[in-house]
Amino acid sequence: MRWEDFRRSGNVEDRRGGGFGGGGGMGRGGLGIGGLIIVGLIAWATGINPAVLIGGAEILLGDGSPSSQTSPQRQGAPPRSLSAEDRKLGDFAAVVLAQTEDVWKPIFRGEGATYREPGMVLFTGATRSACGAADAAVGPFYCPRDQKVYLDTSFFKDLKRRFNAPGDFAAAYVIAHEVGHHVENQIGLLEKVQARQRQASRSEANALSVRVELMADCLAGLWAHHADAQWRILEDGDIEEAMNAAAAIGDDRLQKQAQGYVVPDSFTHGTSAQRVKWFRQGLAKGSLAQCNTFKGSI
Repeated sequence: MRWEDFRRSGNVEDRRGGGFGGGGGMGRGGLGIGGLIIVGLIAWATGINPAVLIGGAEILLGDGSPSSQTSPQRQGAPPRSLSAEDRKLGDFAAVVLAQTEDVWKPIFRGEGATYREPGMVLFTGATRSACGAADAAVGPFYCPRDQKVYLDTSFFKDLKRRFNAPGDFAAAYVIAHEVGHHVENQIGLLEKVQARQRQASRSEANALSVRVELMADCLAGLWAHHADAQWRILEDGDIEEAMNAAAAIGDDRLQKQAQGYVVPDSFTHGTSAQRVKWFRQGLAKGSLAQCNTFKGSI
């Protein structure tokens, strides 16, 4: 993926290196070790805070109020003790975020709306968000309560080692997926789904969450469609990298790896095949209307 020569977003808060992003452990209730491993795998791969997963099926659809107090942050403080590799990873994340900004602004403008850019928080080890505490095991996630994407940059290494999904574009796909949740939040989808989930059974609520996640996959593909059309960012093998990453984080594959069997009613993000299908849909069509996972079968 070509990215080095493009602009960096100014909406990045770097909390790495100094530990000033706020720490603290995460409440995990009475869940056993086996359950924590399963939750940790799924949460890391799909961008959902495990504290929210443990609390129920509503995943990233909170009630609008912070689940914990957010520690005051030193805005704009320079990161300390960062290696050259860490600085490069931060630059990469900032470039991908900038490209999502430049793709989504004109799309919203064409619909007569204004795109509000999300923030991105880079952290190491642990930090706090308006959705609660997060540690390195969480990986990238979007918090609708403060409209920020949270990213421990060690996830780039884990994407390769734990999920056998190496490559810049695989990582870019995951970031674009989280920004896809921000788009869903802006168009009012998350609030509507949350209201429906409150009236639904657990399995029905899970099924709604699957549609939310698959739409975010499609929106990530939509970003790639427009970014490549504008800046020719894709290189040989990039699409295969993203497909590999999408397949690696399907509910069925993650559950099989974690516990040896799958429970379809517990799926909250979609199977590997579904995730690949919807990313391809966005990549091929480049249309917001074509990413409506709430219409028809998925």
